[in-house]
This record gives sequence, C-alpha cells and structure tokens, in this order.
Amino acid sequence: MVHTVCLIKGDGIGPEVAEATQQVINASGVQIEWIDLPAGAAAVETHGDVLPQSTKDAIRTHKVALKGPVTTPIGKGFKSVNVQLRQELNLYAAIRPVRTMAGIKTRYTDVDIVVIRENTEGLYSGIENIVTDGVVTSLKVCTRAASERIARAAFQYCKERNRKKLTVFHKANIMKLTDGLFLDCARKVHSEEAPDIAYDELIIDNGCMQLVKDPTQFDVLLLENLYGDVISDLCAGLVGGLGVVPGSNMGDDYAVFEAVHGSAPDIAGKNLANPLALIMSGVMLLRHLGEKEAALRIRDAYNRVLEAGNPHEITRDLGGHAGTNEFTNAIIRQM
Repeated sequence: MVHTVCLIKGDGIGPEVAEATQQVINASGVQIEWIDLPAGAAAVETHGDVLPQSTKDAIRTHKVALKGPVTTPIGKGFKSVNVQLRQELNLYAAIRPVRTMAGIKTRYTDVDIVVIRENTEGLYSGIENIVTDGVVTSLKVCTRAASERIARAAFQYCKERNRKKLTVFHKANIMKLTDGLFLDCARKVHSEEAPDIAYDELIIDNGCMQLVKDPTQFDVLLLENLYGDVISDLCAGLVGGLGVVPGSNMGDDYAVFEAVHGSAPDIAGKNLANPLALIMSGVMLLRHLGEKEAALRIRDAYNRVLEAGNPHEITRDLGGHAGTNEFTNAIIRQM
C-alpha cells in the first residue's frame, strides 16, 4: 500500500532532519508518496504567509503530515504555524511520549511517561485585552466539550497502549471554575468509560516536585494547554532533552507529527543536527498509518545505534562526533 504524507520540512535545520527522516522511513520498506509543503519563516518570502492556504488544503485532503521545526517571524504580526494548525485542523490532543533511551545518560532511569495535552483552548486561546494604560488581561477558556474530548482521548490512549494509570495535573484550588471544570470532566469520563484505569489528581506545583523526585511513579499525564506545554518540556529534560522525544497533534480527522525542538539556525546546513526527534515522530506516524512492523524496525534500529554508543555514529549532542548524515546512515545499516 502506498501512503500519501504531507511533509513540511520547515526552517533552519528542518530540511536536514526532514530529509534524514524520509531516508529512514523509505529504508524501512514502507511506500510513501511525500508531498512537500511550505510553512514557516521561509514561506513568508515565497507565499506571504507562514502557513499558506495551499498547505492547509493539502493536509485536509491527505489527512496526515510530518512537520520539521518552523520559525515564526518575531514582530511581524504572523501567527504561530503550530497554533494555526492546531486550531484550524482541530488537532485537540498533543501526545508526547517520554522514555529513557539506551545509551543516553541522564539523572533518571526507567522513565516512561506519556504527556497528553489539550491543544485548543486555555490561555492559548489568545484572548487578551488592554483594560487601561499599564493593565492588561488574558482570558483562560475552558469548555466542557473540549475537556471531555481530551479526557476521552487520554483514557482511550491508555486502553489502546495498555497503560495502567492516568494522572491529571491541575490548579483547581485557585482556578476553581476553569480547572475545576477540567477535573470534573476527567472524573466523569473515568467513572463512566474507563473505571479499570487507575486515576489520580495532583496540584501542578506538587506534581512538578514529584516528577523531579521520582518520575517513574507516573504513567500517563493529562493537562490543559499551558500546563501541558510546560510539563512536556520538563519531562523531556528527564530523559535528555527535546532532541530525543517525538510529538504528535491529533484530531478526529487529521494528524500532524512533529519534532518539538527549535529550528537551530546557527547550525543549519552544517551536517550537525540530530534528526532523532523527527525520526521518532516518524515512527509515531507509521503506527498511525497501520505500519507497525516498519515502526518497530526503525525504533529497534535507533535504539541499537544509541546503545552501542559508537562516537562515529552518534551526534555531538548525544556524546559523539558524527554528523546528521552519519547518524542517519547508521540507523539505516541497523535496519
């Protein structure tokens, strides 16, 4: 079967890591027809927008995309590519698996956490107002429909992946209405649809402390938008950083898989970038397409490369001195 996948290579190191990911996926035996689409700072020069309408239309047509890091110009009035994609395609669930990687030394071992973040509302709704000179407000939006939808998606993820426990991080002791509604919805979905999944709640400041003390006590975390953004990066730090974690934005109709790190323009074009995060996101993409054997083949291959720790095969940020191409070729050889 030939799958059609939209590809946003992005800015900075984006094209390099995207092309590396293409090579690895193609080498796995899966047949992909890639459709290159513009987005990010480079798209402003060619299309006058960071997210051209043609890019959005293509994703709507083909329903799945792989996205490298993109840059949103500062001070030019352009809305974030990521925010636009999530809101316009209704990609309401951000899913970020975080696990200890063989060969990558960190302060912790046996970390295996999945962060599930509501992606469409909260403070990221962007509703801000100037009340008077020197006084501004920002409106936090929380709806029952969106809260139940993300809770349902989180518990469904637990069922499908045989995860045992879901913990909600919140601040309902202070934000009694918004976070209170988010909690009520999680409790309702748990009791009615997933009573066999263990369920817990933690005030977010305590949750952060518990993560630092012992991250292995957590399985799946469910959070509203802002909390999820912060906690997903915190959890990435537990296992080595944003360069070793994948990400996806899921909706009922569309899915966008992405590297969550930045575009690193200072090392662009120098064969220095680590493509692992986008390759891992590519594994999530293949699972979504039903290509589980190929996904496992790639995952096992990069795990073996990392575990071997050959400095000629792993990039500088992972302790070696290989370039993007050398790391990519090492994964392909393992397959």
